[in-house]
Amino acid sequence: MSLPFHIVDVFAERKYAGNQLAVVLDANGLTGDGMQEITREFGFSETSFVLSRESKDGGYPVRIFTPGREVPFAGHPTLGTAAVIREEYLSPDADDVALDVAAGRVPVTFGDVLWMRQLPPSFGDTLDPGSAASALSLEEDDLDEHHPVQVISTGLPAIIIPLKNLDALKRCRLDREQYSELTEAAGSTNLYVLCPEPHEAENDLAARMFADDLGVPEDPATGSAAGCLAAYLAHHRYLGDGPVDVRLEQGYEIGRPSLLYLGAEKSSEDTTVHIGGKVQMVARGELL
Repeated sequence: MSLPFHIVDVFAERKYAGNQLAVVLDANGLTGDGMQEITREFGFSETSFVLSRESKDGGYPVRIFTPGREVPFAGHPTLGTAAVIREEYLSPDADDVALDVAAGRVPVTFGDVLWMRQLPPSFGDTLDPGSAASALSLEEDDLDEHHPVQVISTGLPAIIIPLKNLDALKRCRLDREQYSELTEAAGSTNLYVLCPEPHEAENDLAARMFADDLGVPEDPATGSAAGCLAAYLAHHRYLGDGPVDVRLEQGYEIGRPSLLYLGAEKSSEDTTVHIGGKVQMVARGELL
């Protein structure tokens, strides 16, 4: 059985930047173990599998894997898979599509920037800043004492860790033992670290993402964690009152510069989160 696939760069302003993604089509005949093996063969942060050429009840069923395991939701696979579905199954002028992942239905709208509305955020525990600093081989003084370390989820939980400056962000190095202790206590393997100093003046914030237990030592661009961050920014008024409208850098420290567009708005009832980015088509082929 041969299967077509695409390789795309997501959250990328140009080709060969952003986060690489393999999208395997016609994957309904594969087992979960087979999908895991194919994901390890590609070796990217994630690989997605589209299970049907037709939408079912308005959504395309998709499964997402990291090299370590299947995940219920991930951001760059959602945008990248939506772009491939439009390329292969829809018309070039299609306005939107919905993906059904394990965490739920995620709608994506098309344009120069693709936007997904993430699931409503849930706000978890606040964590000891000293433990977070130790996991990143930093001093506690490197963390922003005005904002908490907190677990937040919009389908896949992330530990949001605010730092004071870009110097501290660049110095982050995982301490494997301390990382394991922190993530076990928090119930999340994903550390999303941010600072208010971008690498490039036209952007707003910079971030790094570590998820070693998922087989991703450092991720170039992480839409799920960026959604958690957008909710965090709105909830804690990190940038002041009003809606969140942010250009977020990621991946600069590992040679894959990425740009994520964050939007969030907090009301008395809930917080809405939208994450956007550009998708570059890079390659297509066939699994033999």
